[in-house]
Amino acid sequence: MHNVVISGTGLYTPANSISNDELVASFNAYVQQFNADNADAIARGEVEALSESSSGFIEKASGIKSRFVIDKEGILDPLRMVPRIPERSNEDWGILCEMAVGAAKEALQRAGKTVADIDGVIVACSNLQRAYPAVAIEVQAALGIQGWGYDMNVACSSATFGIQAATTAIQTGQARAILMVNPEICTGHLNFRDRDSHFIFGDAATAVIIERADLATSKYQFDVVGTKLLTQFSNNIRNNFGFLNRAAEEGVGARDKLFVQEGRKVFKDVCPMVAELIAAHLAENQLNVSDVKRFWLHQANLNMNLLIARKLLGRDAEAHEAPVILDTYANTSSAGSVIALHKHQDDLPAGSLGVLSSFGAGYSIGSVILRKR
Repeated sequence: MHNVVISGTGLYTPANSISNDELVASFNAYVQQFNADNADAIARGEVEALSESSSGFIEKASGIKSRFVIDKEGILDPLRMVPRIPERSNEDWGILCEMAVGAAKEALQRAGKTVADIDGVIVACSNLQRAYPAVAIEVQAALGIQGWGYDMNVACSSATFGIQAATTAIQTGQARAILMVNPEICTGHLNFRDRDSHFIFGDAATAVIIERADLATSKYQFDVVGTKLLTQFSNNIRNNFGFLNRAAEEGVGARDKLFVQEGRKVFKDVCPMVAELIAAHLAENQLNVSDVKRFWLHQANLNMNLLIARKLLGRDAEAHEAPVILDTYANTSSAGSVIALHKHQDDLPAGSLGVLSSFGAGYSIGSVILRKR
């Protein structure tokens, strides 16, 4: 069994950013027009009037101040409120592939690796743009990697599950090094006309190089001390969009064909589950919570992260102990915890212990214990 390290991380950030104020202006313009168009029906009690949003509400509910997006104009158009992403020819690299390659190149550079060193590609994300061919195989071709590739989806936990899959493959000698990428266009499945969730998501892509420790040369290495996964079925976060929609015309365009969640239920269910799983994972590895210098938690909601850290530490976490990036990136699904790792790792001294954890629909929870070399 080979020892395994994470030797490089990478990040692709779209050029466009939308502030809360910009998003609210678009949403409120839609609300005002809807209420004006339906004024008579609202007066008769046949239609419920929509309520406006505010930047203060968004920040208090989530901790989000802005988000990066693939397309800004389409989202902010009150008559559209959907990103405009033109279809590409089958002969051109797809947009998820393009994002993944951007993040992968930085991860390869930090790892000190070339594509000749990589034996496999895993694309692990919440929203794949097509059923087949696998985006991972497309990324493999775009980079010129020999070997194999496959896609996997465990919603927001896809990155930690992807790291676990890569770790097992390397431990058992199936690969020397694996590129695991998380291209997320979350705005494509977000209902920008839903006051409770129109602010949640942004777009980004992350990449991680996982490789045999004896072959690693990077100065950014982390030993993979252990991985732990958990899933438990729940309908509280769901998206029913899929290829069978065309077989049931009555559901086309329904609200559940975009992201939907029962936010309060998710908060109540998931926070204790995450804290318990991380604590158990550390104990199984003869480690104490107090040994952990940094928690790179899934960046979905600031209040969730604060509570999880408080449950683990028995006190409020200091900013450097559980860094936050969702204020500028929003929820980027599987990419969020890796963005936190990517941006908040270089200051840690050798020997520092950290936990990368993601959690989301499923429910799914992943924990990866890392020790800096």
